[in-house]
Amino acid sequence: MSGPEYDREVLNARPITVQQARNLHLAAQGLLKSPRARATRARVLAAIARMRLLQIDTIHVVARSPYLVLFSRLGDYEQRWLDDLLAKGLIFESWAHEACFAPMTDYALHVARRDARANHWAHRNAQRMHRDHREAMDRLLAHIAEHGAVKASDFERKQKGAKVWWGWKDEKRWLEAWFALGELMIARRENFQRVYDLRERVLTHSGGTQSIEDLPTASEATREYVLGAVHALGIAQARWIADYFRSGKKHKDSELQMYIDAGDLIRVPVRGWDVPGYVHREHLPLLLRAQRSGLRATHTTLLSPFDPVVWDRARARALFDFDYTIECYTPGHKRRYGYFVLPILHCGRLVGRLDAKAHRAEGMFEVKALFLEADVKVTATLVDDVAAAIEHCAHWHRTPRVIVRKSDPAAFAKALRAALGRANPQA
Repeated sequence: MSGPEYDREVLNARPITVQQARNLHLAAQGLLKSPRARATRARVLAAIARMRLLQIDTIHVVARSPYLVLFSRLGDYEQRWLDDLLAKGLIFESWAHEACFAPMTDYALHVARRDARANHWAHRNAQRMHRDHREAMDRLLAHIAEHGAVKASDFERKQKGAKVWWGWKDEKRWLEAWFALGELMIARRENFQRVYDLRERVLTHSGGTQSIEDLPTASEATREYVLGAVHALGIAQARWIADYFRSGKKHKDSELQMYIDAGDLIRVPVRGWDVPGYVHREHLPLLLRAQRSGLRATHTTLLSPFDPVVWDRARARALFDFDYTIECYTPGHKRRYGYFVLPILHCGRLVGRLDAKAHRAEGMFEVKALFLEADVKVTATLVDDVAAAIEHCAHWHRTPRVIVRKSDPAAFAKALRAALGRANPQA
């Protein structure tokens, strides 16, 4: 939409409620409604393109995070499709928000602003590693150039130690350093292990359309990071924008005026917020529907702890009144909710969280504990929808037998077991 009609809408942007802002956010993230079409490889790629980033984490107490983030949006799909997209060069891995998959079409953008992430721990470690081990790292790079792609497991471990990042063997640390510095890329994954190859070979395999010689300028990249983050979020406060791509310091409202003047962003008052929200001009139709209460949230699903919806703790509080922290890296005695806690999305609200574990050998999906938010009213619809979401996730994960241990409130677990029993009498 452009021209006078667009200008009138910008000038007359009516305030929206926080719930309308939530629904706009969920629509942009692909979480407003349950998926109607069958999942395909193309829809997996489209979901990643919509989010712009898909965070990677190796914890697989349930499913590894990138697979679970896609499940929340697509429903039942083949996890190998994500691996196929990487192997075919349609997506790539990069340090962005954290370690992430991104569409290959964004490759030049991420390279152009690598300097903006110079203070990220991965880049600091890589630079220090290269200073301290330059000769050995150069030999490793020459080995890959001559012999082809490698995995860390191709190299013998010289000393025993815990399988954690600070216990990596030298070659693993050097491979990761070259990856962070941009000389190596991830060609594919084998059993989720990274396979490293020279950047030039990976880019050539992707079709040769990406080039480090044709990069956006710093101002062009900044513009794309700002507009891309707002587009992916649906609606954003200025202070949320930089965190999405980890593109630098937080933005101020005054710094976004240039995008308002250019017609790229729409400034929208949100009742209850002390600052305005910003909407990408391409989401104007969604904004107009939100203003008319025409965006109805009907989706119930489990979210990954690393889902973009809960990346930013302050954003989750402002949008959902939901205080969420990832506790898997917290010592056990300090955890409030559990090790791998999945937020529960229900019809436009984050109504609770559950601590889950998939026992693959036994085919069992264990809900160790489930906690509803204090102001959530337990209804038959809530029970049935949450039971269906848990069962759907369990079946997708090939652990169809669901066990619910306990909940807060305690009666919810009993109601949930009854609903699961009705859906699956053999469980």
